[in-house]
Amino acid sequence: MQLNPYLTFDGRCEEAFKFYAKVLGGEIAAMIPHEGTPAEAHVPAEWRKKIMHARLVVDGKVLMGSDAPPERYDGGMKGFSVTLSLEKPAEADRIFAALAEKGAVRMPIQETFWAQRFGMLTDRFGTPWMINCEKQAA
Repeated sequence: MQLNPYLTFDGRCEEAFKFYAKVLGGEIAAMIPHEGTPAEAHVPAEWRKKIMHARLVVDGKVLMGSDAPPERYDGGMKGFSVTLSLEKPAEADRIFAALAEKGAVRMPIQETFWAQRFGMLTDRFGTPWMINCEKQAA
């Protein structure tokens, strides 16, 4: 079994996934607009170039998402965080800083009792993240 987060955006899915691919070093495996699909008939004309389905692959892990038309967008991503577990503190710091740019830091990245580095933020696209770099077991 594989569990994959599926994010819903307010029209900025393509921009978000291109940013995530750059920051995380992943590859966009799918970026399908509504236009040219059967879904085209179910969205407003101005929404047809928005993303019906996106898939980003990072080290064999998958992040998916899409744009929701305004009447179906529920106002944000709430009640979860996308968590990244990293092995190197410097990489945790780099990714945290990139995702936090133009976003909102909820907990600055820092050492905790369990982690070399841990921090929480909501990025510029409204996605909540936790960045974790655990301490080595004694």
